[in-house]
Amino acid sequence: MSETRELAFWDLVRADWRANEQNPKGRLLLPAFRVTHLFATSKNKLFWILGLPLQLLYRVCFEWVLCIELPAKTSVGPGLRVMHGQALVINPLTRIGANCILRQSTTLGAKILQDGSWGKAPILGDRVDVGSNAVIIGEITIGNDVKIGAGTVVVRDVPHNCVVVGNPGRILDPRRTEKSS
Repeated sequence: MSETRELAFWDLVRADWRANEQNPKGRLLLPAFRVTHLFATSKNKLFWILGLPLQLLYRVCFEWVLCIELPAKTSVGPGLRVMHGQALVINPLTRIGANCILRQSTTLGAKILQDGSWGKAPILGDRVDVGSNAVIIGEITIGNDVKIGAGTVVVRDVPHNCVVVGNPGRILDPRRTEKSS
């Protein structure tokens, strides 16, 4: 994820709104996520407690009714675009960069380790485009400007500027823009 300045709440909401133009479900989800995220991640206990009814309403409306699991504690950069949204499952420890696209039936999750505990979740860089029915599992990093094909299963780190397809995911087109030295 890029090291950019912290954006103000309303800047995040505006970026998400613009990213989801012509996408009513995305325009409904992302502002609700941002508000709920404020309460869920607050270090002020009173503010957090006051937000509990909102967190419950968010979970019922989006997880149970719309089948979009984007937990309120997930770290999400500005401009997230959610296409179709149905059956989207994201681990709360996942970090999503700026201007990413997630399509339906996508899973961003953690592995269960041999000792039975949960491992870490993926980190997506900026401008990552994830195709429908893709699965990204484990403590991996996806670089900036990566396209992940529909139905791809990613279990290893992916460098910047790549197209990844298949099961297991393999780099199809390393579109490297850097000059080799």
